[in-house]
Amino acid sequence: MNRPPIPEDLRRFILTSIPSVPFLEALLLMRAAPAQQWSGAMLAGRLYTSERTAQGLLDELCRAGMAKTCPAPQEHCYCYAPGSDALRERIDGLADLYARHLVDVTNLIHSTLDRKAQQFADAFRLRKDS
Repeated sequence: MNRPPIPEDLRRFILTSIPSVPFLEALLLMRAAPAQQWSGAMLAGRLYTSERTAQGLLDELCRAGMAKTCPAPQEHCYCYAPGSDALRERIDGLADLYARHLVDVTNLIHSTLDRKAQQFADAFRLRKDS
């Protein structure tokens, strides 16, 4: 029997903690350079996105406990800072998995987004019989 490429613990982590591929890409960029201080502009340049989008990703990473704002005078920048050793280990496992199974991981993230979009659309669907 084929073993699924995504272990169940990482599958749950992706489904509950990784809202989008750009979020994951930002997280992995920060993880790869943990001493780097990231501004929205710097992240935007690396992800080929707008500075506003990049800033939103940095804010999301902070809310998720995966990054934090840097101390003064660089408080407008962000640093990689998982809130616990367990979270750091989970992110490390995800980074390794993503390097080996990029398509499977991105498909899982997109399947979650597609499901949420469908649920939202279903909530507003007008039924012919109503």
